[in-house]
Amino acid sequence: MKNSKLYSLILIFAVALLSIQCTTDPIPGPPGEDGVDGVDGVDGVNGTAECAVCHNVAKSEEVHASYLFSGHYNENMDHDVDGDGINDPLSQYGNRGFGGLSCTSCHTNDGYIDWAQNGVSGQGGSHPVYAGTQTITCTTCHGTHTSFDFENDGFDYALRRLAPVMLVAENSTTIDYGEEFTSHTCATCHQPRSTFEGSINDDGTVAVGGRFGPHYGAQSTLLEGIQGAELAGYDYPGADGTAVHRSGSSCVACHMGESTGNNDGLHTKKPTEATCVQCHTNGVPSDVTGFEESYKALEDLLLAEGLLELDEDGETSIVSGTYELIPAAALWNYRMLYYDHSHGVHNPKYAKALIQNSIDALNGN
Repeated sequence: MKNSKLYSLILIFAVALLSIQCTTDPIPGPPGEDGVDGVDGVDGVNGTAECAVCHNVAKSEEVHASYLFSGHYNENMDHDVDGDGINDPLSQYGNRGFGGLSCTSCHTNDGYIDWAQNGVSGQGGSHPVYAGTQTITCTTCHGTHTSFDFENDGFDYALRRLAPVMLVAENSTTIDYGEEFTSHTCATCHQPRSTFEGSINDDGTVAVGGRFGPHYGAQSTLLEGIQGAELAGYDYPGADGTAVHRSGSSCVACHMGESTGNNDGLHTKKPTEATCVQCHTNGVPSDVTGFEESYKALEDLLLAEGLLELDEDGETSIVSGTYELIPAAALWNYRMLYYDHSHGVHNPKYAKALIQNSIDALNGN
């Protein structure tokens, strides 16, 4: 009996020893050799770093500061829309809901966006009066990027209009600035609303009203050298895109150069001397030689012909009526060069030809 108990104790002790041996960590051996380095991963695509090249505080402040000096921001005009004796902003004057291509398409923010994106201001070809006084702002011309692959697709500056511009007054004609595509935004609005040919009656006479002429958007067509009232038998140098300012430059190249203090260049749209001397290496010409004198001579002839008259302030205004082709063409050219506002600079040869040929035709030469 005593031996049986002794054997049981020995068995329990042996099991305990075995348990301790099984649960105790073994003594570690020497460290193994280092493994082979893994392959480097592929660099990720840049995120906001590329966006920040343009979208940063310094750049936005520069743009805004120059824009405050622009005609787009300072909508100076001499019309009193509501009769309160105070001249109103151009956007308010233009927000009147005419049919066709109306004022709203260029003189209101929402109207331009509708036209640029949908091809028409409003639905079904109508032009509604948009809410409030719709001034031109950054978001009028700029929307979203068409591509963020700038390296392959280039910068589009998030402009709403990038394609060549088919003229509204003559949809068989398209202005294409090619690589200077940013100028298409300018030409979208800075184009005439009518043509001289469209004013000619079936009998060859021309109906002339108080608004006779191409409206204030003649810049792109004068630069292009088209849509002047060209008379048969006369030469028109600078026509059809041959002007140096057209073939060797563009709207943006001349009007959005580096600023000399925020009040020119950039978003002021005012040409700088530094931009001009890149081509005019002998200095910036003060004017188009002979333009002012010839323009005044044409004005005097139109006054004598009775197509123009002077008001009490000495300003010219149109005398409405039906006129023969030559005097009406001369009046069109006179108004086209006025509406262009560059004093012939956009296309000096074409501008001077329009004036001189009109003078010669009126004088029977």
